Amino acid sequence: MADDAEKTEEPTSKKIEDARKEGNVPKSQDASGVVTLFVAILALLLLFPFMASHMIFLFKYYFSILDNGIDKEMLFGLTFVTMREFLLIVLPLALSVAIAGVVAAIAQFGFLFTVDAIAPKFSKLNPLKGMKNLFSMKKVIEGVKITFKSFTTLGVGFLFFFYFIMELPTVALFGLGDQLDWLQEKVLTIALVMLFIIFVFAIIDIIIVRKQYFDGLKMSKQEIKDEMKNMEGDPLIKGKIRQIQMEASRKRMMADVPDADVVITNPTHYAVALKYDESKGHAPIVIAKGKDNIAQQIKKIARENSVQIVQNPPLARSLYAEVDVDKAIPDSLFKAVAEVLAYVYQTNKQKS
Repeated sequence: MADDAEKTEEPTSKKIEDARKEGNVPKSQDASGVVTLFVAILALLLLFPFMASHMIFLFKYYFSILDNGIDKEMLFGLTFVTMREFLLIVLPLALSVAIAGVVAAIAQFGFLFTVDAIAPKFSKLNPLKGMKNLFSMKKVIEGVKITFKSFTTLGVGFLFFFYFIMELPTVALFGLGDQLDWLQEKVLTIALVMLFIIFVFAIIDIIIVRKQYFDGLKMSKQEIKDEMKNMEGDPLIKGKIRQIQMEASRKRMMADVPDADVVITNPTHYAVALKYDESKGHAPIVIAKGKDNIAQQIKKIARENSVQIVQNPPLARSLYAEVDVDKAIPDSLFKAVAEVLAYVYQTNKQKS
């Protein structure tokens, strides 16, 4: 029983799918962060001329209305222009970052829409459980990880910054345009270096998050057995379904007996109805078979529809054992069946 309680088995596809429906997916915050940060830097570089032009326009507008009197119309225009220009400055960058965040999430676990993750759960209001989660070992590990990543990233960034500071005496001799170019180059360098460090941490975090995720979904042997039982359904219901299916199959089989060319029996226990259609195949087909009560029903329907019944115990037993309904007879029985059919055709010809 102890082995069954241990969660040593890999999660089944159903377990993973159920967790996904609940919003439980392997998501690395570092991976999403590095993608959004990269897009934010790239968008800022590309959109900076556009943003600068609107900022300059906004300042010019403010200076142009300094000498105007303050009235309701002026305040309305000031508010409208400020909001419009602010949206034009901020919105492109914000949209780029938002789209990057969505793409980063989809790249990790695919498209997922569920409300289970945000559904209110009263168990979350339990203060004791909240305190337990707050001071859990998992939270401590997460805090250590964040501290280590932050100090490493900022430390490397500071080293580059300190190295660039050493160049300031030389840069002071440059013209204003060259100084701005130098500043832009160094800022971009520091940003890319820190972004690379964050990227390395993101790769490591993805590996750790996925391992923790699948470890958390591991199942015990008993859980796998219970899941298989639930998927297969209740044995009583399954038995009832099989019974209904067999009954429907038997009715279809009995409905085909009147079309048979011959019914071969042994003569009491087995009955096999055969039909030969040269246009549909090279061998006769078993269209119905049964033993005991079903065999008696097949023979009864055959007599009511003037289908010949031939007693051949060895052939009847072989056909019943080797050939399924709606299947052609095997080559090994072809000669014996052909003799029976020839006899049946000859008898029917004589009767005609």
